[in-house]
This record gives sequence, structure tokens and C-alpha cells, in this order.
Amino acid sequence: MSQFKPKSLSRENAEMLAVQALAFLAEDHERLGRFLALTGLDPTRIRDQARQPQFLAGVLDYLAGDERLTLEFARHTGIDPRDLVGACAALGLHRHERDLP
Repeated sequence: MSQFKPKSLSRENAEMLAVQALAFLAEDHERLGRFLALTGLDPTRIRDQARQPQFLAGVLDYLAGDERLTLEFARHTGIDPRDLVGACAALGLHRHERDLP
């Protein structure tokens, strides 16, 4: 059994990571298109939504729910993929290591 404990992140750092995650999604039309399709978001409202902590938490939750995206994002940013758990927790979501793909 793993003794993994997610890194504790401040809310501010978690929000910054979520903004990075949103930018990562937006860099690729396919990634962004899938995110928009699954969330039902209107692309013209993303900028407004990105100011909302709940939206940012949802971006992290979306990434943490897809192993391929989690690993791509982790490589892109240089973070440990499990750090998404700590960021989700800092924004009020409660993912666990077993929830990661």
C-alpha cells in the first residue's frame, strides 16, 4: 500500500496551477474541444469563468480524471502528477491517489 500524501498547496498556488492547466488545454484545439464538449462550456465565456475558483477546481478535476492528460500536463509543467490531488484539495475537491487514473 502506498504511503503517498499529496503535497499541501496554498489556495493561491492551486489556482495558479489550474490557470496553467487551462492554458495547457487551450494550447491544443483537440484538447480544448474535448474539454468544452464534456463540460458544455461556451468558449466565449472561458475567460470570465477562469476567475471563479469552482471553475478552476473543475479544470484540475478534469485533468486528474484523464491519465493521458494528467501525464502530459505533468511533463509539460514538471510537476509530479500526484500533485494534482493536493491542488484539488486546496480548491475544495477531495480526490485521493486511488482516484487518479
